[in-house]
Amino acid sequence: MVWSQQSINQFKDRLQQMQNELNERLAYNRHYGNELELIKESVSELSSYDNHPGDLGTELFERQKDIALNELNESELKSIHQALERIDAGEYGYCKSCGQPISMARLEALPTTAYCKEHSLEQSSSNNRPIEEEVLKPPYGQYNNDQKDATFYDSEDSWQDVAVYGTSESPSDFSENGMMNYNEMFIESEENVGYVEDIEGFIATDMDGSNTRIIPNKMHKDYERFLVDQEQTDEDSDYV
Repeated sequence: MVWSQQSINQFKDRLQQMQNELNERLAYNRHYGNELELIKESVSELSSYDNHPGDLGTELFERQKDIALNELNESELKSIHQALERIDAGEYGYCKSCGQPISMARLEALPTTAYCKEHSLEQSSSNNRPIEEEVLKPPYGQYNNDQKDATFYDSEDSWQDVAVYGTSESPSDFSENGMMNYNEMFIESEENVGYVEDIEGFIATDMDGSNTRIIPNKMHKDYERFLVDQEQTDEDSDYV
């Protein structure tokens, strides 16, 4: 297979178009704001001294993202420039390793490539993952005492007691459970506290059969709601 001049010109036009688009993008956004000297300039602040470092967490993340995007675009521009040089030298469309023509499908997908599929410098996708993923996991998922017949107050109970006062969770984090109440937005919020079965808290009695107290639970709340509704129904009936 020998590349025709017409095909080469088509790829040259495409590469030049890609080059122009990248140059315009970098010029428009000032290299993703990297031409600004300090981060305070990108957020229109006069100074960063009066801000706690935690307050600039989002800005720092955005700055890192912009640096990565800028490096990606500049790397693409470099690859395009090298491809245009190979066109001028009459080497475009041929593998730098074996000298054989690169397939049309590969050039269509990667017009800047200088290698055929067999001699690509990246023969496999990297499986490397960020080191922090080794420790990132839900605060409680598999508990130490889940497989034990344990009823004592453990770390799971401690977390639940604190989580009742609010967490960063939202309904989307519990979509599989269908939770729509922000007061239940914590892990295993449906678990009973202080008793095992709902009925145990509702009929708590002493040895003489006298009710000592009612432990708040879902069954008790439902029963209270039923009584209120029933009372309202009776009032409406008397009024009629």
